Amino acid sequence: MLDIQLLRSNLALVAERLATRGVQLDTATFEALEAERKAVQSVTENLQAKRNSLSKQVGMLKSKGEDASAVLAEVAGIPDELKANEVKLAALQERYNAFVAGIPNLPHDSVPVGQDESGNVEVLRWGTPRSFDFEVKDHVDVGTPLGLDFETATKITGSRFTLMKGNLARLHRALAQFMLDTHTQEHGYTELYAPYLVNAESMFGTGQLPKFEEDQYGVPRDDLFLIPTAEVPVTNLHRDEILEESQLPVQYTAYTPCFRREAGSYGKETKGLIRIHQFDKVELVKFTTPESSYAEHEKLVQQAETILQRLGLHYRVVALASGDLGFSAAKCYDLEAWAPGTGQYLEVSSCSNFEDFQARRANIRYRQAATKKLAFVHTLNGSGVALARTFVCVLEQYQQPDGRILIPEVLRPYLNGQTHL
Repeated sequence: MLDIQLLRSNLALVAERLATRGVQLDTATFEALEAERKAVQSVTENLQAKRNSLSKQVGMLKSKGEDASAVLAEVAGIPDELKANEVKLAALQERYNAFVAGIPNLPHDSVPVGQDESGNVEVLRWGTPRSFDFEVKDHVDVGTPLGLDFETATKITGSRFTLMKGNLARLHRALAQFMLDTHTQEHGYTELYAPYLVNAESMFGTGQLPKFEEDQYGVPRDDLFLIPTAEVPVTNLHRDEILEESQLPVQYTAYTPCFRREAGSYGKETKGLIRIHQFDKVELVKFTTPESSYAEHEKLVQQAETILQRLGLHYRVVALASGDLGFSAAKCYDLEAWAPGTGQYLEVSSCSNFEDFQARRANIRYRQAATKKLAFVHTLNGSGVALARTFVCVLEQYQQPDGRILIPEVLRPYLNGQTHL
């Protein structure tokens, strides 16, 4: 959520920066809400002042032994007026909050300006695509004989779900273990086991609600949602809390399934594992001071890159344009790994700096060491990395002419030294 004082003091600047995202801020509605809020508050303050003044008059009249009944009668009606005004102000505040909650974050000054993904800027490439001396297959053709089963998953649940069997399932699990071990043992993250169901407050805190409710899997009977990413439960770990500056940065990692309806994604590439409703991720979440958040953002990207490098996967890093940013992000880098059989770069991680946008929604603050004042933390998160698409890249890059899969060296210790699938 944006700082309300920024909206009040510099609405034109906010509208200008949002326009780079392709978002037209309804300044007229905000100004009307502000004017109404000020008017109601002014009436309330005048009534309170009048009540105080009349109460003093009553005291003075009584101290002189004079009749105060007329003034008392006038004072008696004020509480009802104040109550009516409170009800009016509460209803107005609800409209006010709903309006502000629907405004996306402002792009950081370093974000390239562009209306959509065509304005994204490639920052770097790592490695080179593998050359094949045989006909390359995509992950569906490679994986199906090894235990990748979409047909049975469709029978069990429906389309765009998957089932893995045997050693293929073990390879998938090995990927997650490798990622968690790297981030906890080398990058200083604390591993969490987080709930897969969260309440609406948690979804609001990270920006999924109310704007993106149609993309979520809900459990209406219990007022809960299946998590779209571990970012939701992990970020909300410190909702309504105050951290000490000496604790920051706080770093967590969690391995969870993720559930997304992918509403509006029809017509996009949906073959195999590329866009499914349930997939796994190893998520990285950081809580930092505002001064250190952009340095920590760069570290976050590098930590996610480490996974791809050790897997030997060719990838590129892309800085997202303003119009391609997620709702809550101030800046974001996508890591895209090359899938030779599919013939495209696949997004396997989005590393975002949300600045204080999520912290305001979730009320996560810290106490500054020097001044003892409270301020909102900055939150960051990125996949370290998403398993489904990384799995696609591993299957396609390490396929052999005889149909087997060469297991990347870093994963072999998790598979009892096995070299091939």
